[in-house]
Amino acid sequence: QVQLVESGGGLVQAGGSLRLSCAASGLTLPTYVMGWFRQAPGKERERVAAISRSGGSTTYGDSVKGRFTIFRDNAKNTVYLQLNVLKPEHTAVYYCAAAWTTNHNTQKYDYWGQGTQVTVSS
Repeated sequence: QVQLVESGGGLVQAGGSLRLSCAASGLTLPTYVMGWFRQAPGKERERVAAISRSGGSTTYGDSVKGRFTIFRDNAKNTVYLQLNVLKPEHTAVYYCAAAWTTNHNTQKYDYWGQGTQVTVSS
């Protein structure tokens, strides 16, 4: 059974930082592209970042370039999202997802976590 469990969310002041983690089990992580998505109240879910199977290639949404960093540790079966210089508009539920593909730009993901809430106060 595949499980993706996010952690690291919380309440932070504007300008602060958080590091989200996604612990994967039940799958061979190095064979999956991993992505982070977010969904704010009343808005559609959007992809924030994605990382190739080896970690050598990444892609980011325009709104987070230069602020967020995705990285992975395949030996620990964990993917991370570092969030820096947070703004209130970054408030959302953040989800990690796994895609069994070689294309880190894919929009089609096979497995999803339950999400972790990030709230940024002004």
